[in-house]
Amino acid sequence: MNDLSTPCSCFSCTTYLTLCFDPKCEHVWKVITMETSDSGKDSKDKIASTKVKGNVKHSKQSTKPFKSWRKNLYKDFQNKKSNHKQRVKTKHQEKKIEVSELSETTSSEKQVEKVKKKLKSKVQRDGPNKDLKRLQRGPKQDSKEGRRKEGVTKPVPHKQTEFRKENFPGDAPVSQKLMSKYQRGQKLQKKRTRTHHGHIKLAQGEKKLEMAVRQAARSERLLQEQSGFMIPEDGESTTNVTQTDIIQAADITTAQKHFNLDLPHFGPYKCQYTRNGKHLLVAGSRGHVAALDWLTKRLLCEINVMETVRDIRWLHQETMFAVAQKQWTYIYDNQGIELHCLKQPHEALRLEFLPYHFLLASSNATGSLYWLDVSIGQKVANHYTNLGRLDVMCQNPQNAIICLGHCAGAVTMWSPNVNEPLVKMLCHGAAVRSIAVDSTGNYMATSGVDRKLKIWDIRKFEMVHSYQIGCGAGNMAFSQTGALAVGKGNIVEVYQDPCRQPVDSPYMIQKMKTTVHGLNFCPYEDVLGVGHGDGFTSLIIPGAGEANFDALESNPFQTKKQRREAEVQMLLDKIPAEMIHLDTKAIGKVDMKTFMEKVEENNKVHFKKPMSISYEPKHKMKGKGSGRKKEQRKRGVIEESRRQTVKEIVLDKQEGSKDKKGLGAVSKSRGVLDRFRKTET
Repeated sequence: MNDLSTPCSCFSCTTYLTLCFDPKCEHVWKVITMETSDSGKDSKDKIASTKVKGNVKHSKQSTKPFKSWRKNLYKDFQNKKSNHKQRVKTKHQEKKIEVSELSETTSSEKQVEKVKKKLKSKVQRDGPNKDLKRLQRGPKQDSKEGRRKEGVTKPVPHKQTEFRKENFPGDAPVSQKLMSKYQRGQKLQKKRTRTHHGHIKLAQGEKKLEMAVRQAARSERLLQEQSGFMIPEDGESTTNVTQTDIIQAADITTAQKHFNLDLPHFGPYKCQYTRNGKHLLVAGSRGHVAALDWLTKRLLCEINVMETVRDIRWLHQETMFAVAQKQWTYIYDNQGIELHCLKQPHEALRLEFLPYHFLLASSNATGSLYWLDVSIGQKVANHYTNLGRLDVMCQNPQNAIICLGHCAGAVTMWSPNVNEPLVKMLCHGAAVRSIAVDSTGNYMATSGVDRKLKIWDIRKFEMVHSYQIGCGAGNMAFSQTGALAVGKGNIVEVYQDPCRQPVDSPYMIQKMKTTVHGLNFCPYEDVLGVGHGDGFTSLIIPGAGEANFDALESNPFQTKKQRREAEVQMLLDKIPAEMIHLDTKAIGKVDMKTFMEKVEENNKVHFKKPMSISYEPKHKMKGKGSGRKKEQRKRGVIEESRRQTVKEIVLDKQEGSKDKKGLGAVSKSRGVLDRFRKTET
């Protein structure tokens, strides 16, 4: 049973205006009795309605109470409708108040959350790496121009931006002392430029140089490793430390760097390492030549040339090496295959390779110094020193100058551009036995038969230190850190930085079984290679090698592809032989010649001047003696004499006779009428 206020699904019930007479209606009507208060009628006037078999029976007297019931029902409906409208209005007003109170940040956060939900679902569909920037950036804001076009003015609240102070603003500062290490001379003066364009170009170039210096100085922070020598305690000395003591205290990788090659049948041996310190080349004087990777002990090649070997040198890379044999110099590859045979100079004693110029320098017993360009296979220079046998030679790695030691105690410095020695120094009172120049090119060590070891400053050509040793050192070598190795008989002594400070005792001493014939420090390793009569020995010298390497200059860990690219780059950066000079800074300077020097050079140039002829034509009759005719005859004679002299000079050059007559001599001996003389047959 339901009340009459709750309608059914039919139209009449939903409108609340009429009664429902549908027999299928869910409402079950009660008997409604309504008594009128005004009229005192009896109970017959009461309305009685009953539901019988789904039909409603009513009388005619039920119209009045039905009308009053409709009015009440309609009033109730209007009240409910008005109440519902008021509730909706209040809710809408409350929402407006809440929206106005909310800031733009909250609304933007909601938009960001919506966009994030959409993008997350999109990321799940398309992949994790898609639209991440948009997810971080948030929703797209409307542009001001679009608002102006549409005529919409949206109030934008003021955002309070916060400026946080950084603890370390800008780049890290670099000390001026560190930058001075990489500076290349003084800055150029901008006021001397003639044009405004030149002033701008000069300023841009100075900025680039300053940036390069700052970057080079800042990159030193990345060099974490440091080279260190052994520091003894009080009352102890490093000279007593042997190789066995170092091997026991060092790690496995360092201990493996000490080894010995017993080769007693083909000695004595000479050795050399590559520029990156990865490969080793050994050669015995009786013809045995071998190249190997000394770290992994992997043999590259091993040959026997079946004749005397005097010296060996690696070329620009480990793919080729040169061997000075008994008669000629041969070039082999890393497989032992002969590539070239150099017949000049004859019977070379010493070899030196200049890596930045691709020059192979060699000296022989006749006193000739020869430079060969390996990249093109042409001779660059051949100087005859006239100073006797040249068996002591080394190069200055800073300026590519060749230093020679002579039997009179003198040391000369040579360049392929000058036929005479650039410098000639009297270093010893007896013959010079060995020479070595450090990696900076500032100091030179010489040893002679007079049992003295001297350190020279090449910048001033003055002696810095002099040491008395037991016997003349036959071999010397400088390391990258300034340590000097000296071979005296069968003893190898290493001195720690003897150039910048006086040294009382050697840093390390090692005694070999036979006489030492070759010394060479391994680059970027604390290793000294010693070639002697019984083979080769690798010694561990702590602090001898540079701890940090430049991979663009020489990379110990380069691959095959990197090696090929480095070879091409070296050929592109090849320095011509004409730039070899004592002063390395002179290459970057501008040659400012004075006006008088230019005038003198112009005066030295010989010009081909015409021959001066004094000829006066005779006076002729019949109109041929006019001034115009006389001048024409005079010019014709002069031009004919010039042609004749030119023909004679050309004939003399073609014949190639020794008695060539110059232009001046011809003009003096020959005159105008010489062309009429009879020629001698």
